[in-house]
Amino acid sequence: MDAGWLAQRIGEPSARGIATALTDLIREGTVTTQTRLPTVRGLARELGVSSGTVAEAWSELRRRGMIHTDRRRGTVVLGPPDVPRPIRYERIGHWGDRLAIDLAIASPDPALLPPLESALLAAAHADGLNDYARETITPRLRAAVEPAWPFAAQSWLAVGGGYEGVQLLCQTTALPGDRIAIEEPTGARLLDILETIGVQIIPVACDEAGPKPEALAKALKARPVAFVYQPRGQSPCGHAVTPERSAELAALLAPTTTLIVEDDGIGELSVSPMVSMGTRFPDRTVLVRSFSKSHGPDLRIAVIGGAADAVERVRVLRSFGTGWTSRILQDTLAHLLGDAVVRERVEHARAVYAGRRARLAAELAARGVRTGGSDGLVLWVPVREESAALVTLAAHGISVAAGSRYVIDPAPTPHLRLATARLTDDPDRLAELADVVALAARGGS
Repeated sequence: MDAGWLAQRIGEPSARGIATALTDLIREGTVTTQTRLPTVRGLARELGVSSGTVAEAWSELRRRGMIHTDRRRGTVVLGPPDVPRPIRYERIGHWGDRLAIDLAIASPDPALLPPLESALLAAAHADGLNDYARETITPRLRAAVEPAWPFAAQSWLAVGGGYEGVQLLCQTTALPGDRIAIEEPTGARLLDILETIGVQIIPVACDEAGPKPEALAKALKARPVAFVYQPRGQSPCGHAVTPERSAELAALLAPTTTLIVEDDGIGELSVSPMVSMGTRFPDRTVLVRSFSKSHGPDLRIAVIGGAADAVERVRVLRSFGTGWTSRILQDTLAHLLGDAVVRERVEHARAVYAGRRARLAAELAARGVRTGGSDGLVLWVPVREESAALVTLAAHGISVAAGSRYVIDPAPTPHLRLATARLTDDPDRLAELADVVALAARGGS
């Protein structure tokens, strides 16, 4: 495309004006798919603006999925704007009837979830039902969660699941182009969320004790507006932050204004104690605790508790849509949390999940495949080559998640993520599974 031709069709030479004009041209078909756009510098010269203005417009179009840039071809048009898709999280491939064992999705075992009947009946008589008053959290739910909260939260909010909580906190904290530091590897959905928001992701490498201090120190030099990490039950690696490591990280965060977002994704199913930065920084720490895996995915409940300003921003944004989380669901969870029989059931589930994870890790270690980590509902399995390992497992009717979905840049060692919550308790079948996983990890040798 000629830079002069495009410049004549741009009425407002701002970043937004450039992006809007080109969007209209693509939508109406004047500019077609695979058209190569002029260089940033060439278009800037024709418009009489800085290269940064055009680059900002290009970034916005890239975020909408309309253009793509590579070194060989330059910037080309992909097509009209589309709904952003969670590419990492979406399942790839159709398994059909060949799928025998699904280790790709870390879902709870339905047999280990508490029954909901009595809790739903109790919640059906909750105070304030069918009132349009926007209640951030019901008194019963706050009373149920507050005693176990690791620090004195300034504000509370019930949201529709852990990932919604983290997404809204990031969305209301960062502007497009801002930087957010996040441990790596991390949740595939979280990486999708951050890319959709349009932030720059600053990776923070981890080891068995959590984010590495030297990696966080490097990331903080970029002045991120937020640091997002999982204090325990980390997915995909299975580590938990120790008190000593937390103190090291806190010393680095102390002189900054960075918002600290703690994602407690498996909550009461974790075998590790909760070590929170909120005890040191209550005015800029927010904990998101999910109850989906412990008490039921269809409750769609997570609780946000922490810094008042950050929680208030989320409340305001939610007021444009949902407004508040169902009081029936909130009080159902509150009833479950206060039921002694349910607490025993969750404790039993925690032990069962830990045993399943540990047994598969031991079986793989006996075959020369060491996974690391001791918490969570997944195993992070090193393999010789990712694609070959996926093919080997698929040939045996086993689906797993590719490790490349959980990192920003290619990792030095490829991995697979195996969900362990629904593993068989039959030792012979588990040994057979470990044989196949080890075969895949070694590259078939």
